[in-house]
This record gives sequence, structure tokens and C-alpha cells, in this order.
Amino acid sequence: MTRIVIIGGGPGGYEAALVAAQLGAQVTVVEEEGPGGACVLTDCVPSKTLIASSVRKQALLDASTLGVRFDGGLDHDAGGVSVDMIDVNKRVKELALAQSNDIAARLAAEGVEVIRARGRLVDPQVVRAGDRTVRADVVIVATGAHPRVLPGAEPDGERILSWRQLYDLEELPEHLIVVGSGVTGAEFAGAYRSLGSEVTLVSSRDRMMPNEDADGAEVLEEVYRRRGMNVMGRSRAASVKRTEHGVVVTLEDGRTAEGSHCLMTVGMVPNTSGLGLEDNGVRLDRNGFIEVDKVSRTSAPGVYAAGDCTGVLMLASVAAMQGRIAVWHALGEAVQPIRLATVAANIFTDPEIAAVGVSQRQIEAGEIEANVVKLPLATNARAKMQGFNDGFVKLFCRPNTGIVLGGVVVAPRASELILALSVAVQHRLTVDQLAHTFAVYPSLSGSVTEAARRLMSPLTAGGI
Repeated sequence: MTRIVIIGGGPGGYEAALVAAQLGAQVTVVEEEGPGGACVLTDCVPSKTLIASSVRKQALLDASTLGVRFDGGLDHDAGGVSVDMIDVNKRVKELALAQSNDIAARLAAEGVEVIRARGRLVDPQVVRAGDRTVRADVVIVATGAHPRVLPGAEPDGERILSWRQLYDLEELPEHLIVVGSGVTGAEFAGAYRSLGSEVTLVSSRDRMMPNEDADGAEVLEEVYRRRGMNVMGRSRAASVKRTEHGVVVTLEDGRTAEGSHCLMTVGMVPNTSGLGLEDNGVRLDRNGFIEVDKVSRTSAPGVYAAGDCTGVLMLASVAAMQGRIAVWHALGEAVQPIRLATVAANIFTDPEIAAVGVSQRQIEAGEIEANVVKLPLATNARAKMQGFNDGFVKLFCRPNTGIVLGGVVVAPRASELILALSVAVQHRLTVDQLAHTFAVYPSLSGSVTEAARRLMSPLTAGGI
């Protein structure tokens, strides 16, 4: 029986463990924080739970546009809706723990041993787990990453915070300054603004989320400004200091921004130091990420890696797939190398931004030839009914064959709507095939089939 030891119990680790156990391997997971790892306990699951509360409150605030109003007894300044951060954060923590417990139960049911300890590589076939030594035929490293700390802005857990420290706050920040306007910064900035905090978003670039679809980022920034957020572009933070009653953020150009709290979202650092990796032939890049090939192999024989510690699209879904691929390859199963062009990603803002396949940037740079159609959500009948005015569906296809190359959806629950485009990209479907697929009327997904009809020919094939 093949013995597999996995260092790290996040999505890359526990998904690998489940596949390995189902294929008959003897599996041990070494995880210090608990099943699910940081993704479940402190990062992805908690943040999306918090965001769910903020989206629900924003919907209540917007309800008056649909003729629904609240009378008496509630906080008038918050639009008639109040927020109890103790209850919000209590739910966040309880849900994260429940998800971790569910994963633990699933691992136990499959016969996977879980060791609650810090693991390190002693040899390519030996893992030290706390005071135990475990031998392995295959080792998978899935140790994740942690928030990067900016010198001069070290989190103190009270006023200067990393996103892992937010859930200990007992009150809503009066004025939250978010440093960093990437995906994480944009998500938290929008969430706390909807919850009722005054928010200043400090961005070092011309616009929010510079690495994402420009049209989507523009829509979101417009929404944020309309909701009262102060978005500071071209403003790189130099330091963050505590004051008597809050914080002051000093920018490189000498300007300052004052608030009650500061949230640092300036990137991730891989959890690869002190694991004995390089001593055992596992090559790291200059930033400390583990170098892997498309089937998750490292440079050390018998050692694989998956997830954020590899720096390959730092998404839970990618981590999970890397872990599965590692097991399939190690156990000699048929395996398809990971295809990053088919990865769907979502930004859990309000509205959400989901994308799959090629990007608008690649098309505009001439790297890929494609036909493009973009339909505003405001023309969709269901969107009108629900009061959704911001967003769009954008679809890309090959000019001659009509094969779907990718797309972007900016809408409420875009994370659900993107699946149709993901299936199309994965299976090389054409816009004709999408266009001839029935969509419910009225529905937001109707804009996907309408976009496909627009790409079938110069003429509009029907309406929504």
C-alpha cells in the first residue's frame, strides 16, 4: 500500500487526502491549525461569511428603490438597518469551525489520519510531525501562505490589522482605511462600507484591482464611490502609526489619511521557510514559492506541492485541483495537467466579478484574436425587476469557429453565473451551442445566451 503524507490541511491538502484514500493509499495529513487550514479557519470561509452579512445589509438599504421601507426602532443613520459586529463575527467564527469539523469528519470517514502538529521535511520520504516521525512513499506540501507585512505598518491586532484579525473586533470600525486595492482589499473595503463604516481605500495604482478586468474594476469603483467610499488612486502607503484614538496612514508623497482602524492587504507570503524544503532538493523561486510543473511535481523525487505555497493562481479551487492532480500522478492514474486557461475566478464584492479563460487585456495586446460582445446588465429583464443596474456580461470567441474563449460577468452572484462559461471553455463549446441552449425567462443567465446570439452573426438573434 502506498503511504502518502501531506503537510498542510487546506484545500490542496485535504482534497489530495480524500482522493488518495479513495484510491486505496494510506494517508496522513499533518496540519497545525486544524482541518481546512487557514483557508477555512481564518481566510476564505470567514471573509466570505462576513461579506454575506454585508451584502444582505446592502440589499436592505437598497430595498426602498423597490418600494420596501422600514419604519421606526432602527438606526436612522444606517438607513434603518443596524449591525451588531459581535453577532456578525460570532457567526463568522462558528461557521468556520463548523466547516473545519465537517472536513475532519469526512477525512475520518475515509480513514485519513490527521496529526495536529507542524510538519517539516526531514528527507524526501520522511516527515517530522511534532514529536513523531512519519515515513512516506509520496509527500505533498500544501502549507499555504500568510499576509505580507509592510515594514512600518506592522499589525498590532487592535488598530492596525491583517484580515485574519478583523473577526476579534467587537464594534464596527468608525473609519476603516484599507491599504491595498487588490482583490482582498476591494472585498473588505466594500463589505465594511456596506456594513456602515466610513471607508478609505488606498491604491498605489491608477485604479482598483489593476490585474483584473478593467471594465469590471471600473464598474465596481463607480459603485463604491456612489456608496460614499473614498478611493485614493496613485497613493502608495509609506507607514501606518497608531494615534491616541486611531491611526494615521502616511503616503509616500507626504499626504496623510486618518481613521479609527487600518486594514493591511498588501499581498501574501508563502509558508515555506523552516520546512526543510531546500535542504531536501525542493527548489524555491526568489519569492519563496515552491516551483512545480503542471502535474504538481517539485524538483525533489517523490515530493509534490499544491496550493498557495506554489504561487500558481492563489485560489482555493486551484489548490484543490493541484492536490488531486498530484495524487493521480503519484499513484499512476490517468491525469490531465492543470490548464490555467480554464480556471474560473470570482471576486466577492457587491456586485461580484467573475471571469474565465482569456482576458480583455490579452485580446487588446494582440496576443489572442477574438470577437467580443458586452451586454449591460441594465438591459436584462430580471435585473430590472430586482433593481440591479450595475454590471455586464462579456463574452469572447474565436472569429472563424465561434469557439468560446472566455468571458467576464459582473453581477450579483456572478460566481454562479460564470459556470456556463466555464463549461463552454472547458469543453470548447461554440457560441452557436450556447445560443441554442434554453435559458429561463426572465433570468440573469439569459444575458449569457443573448451574448452568444450576438456573436453568431452581425445581426441580433432575438432579445431578452
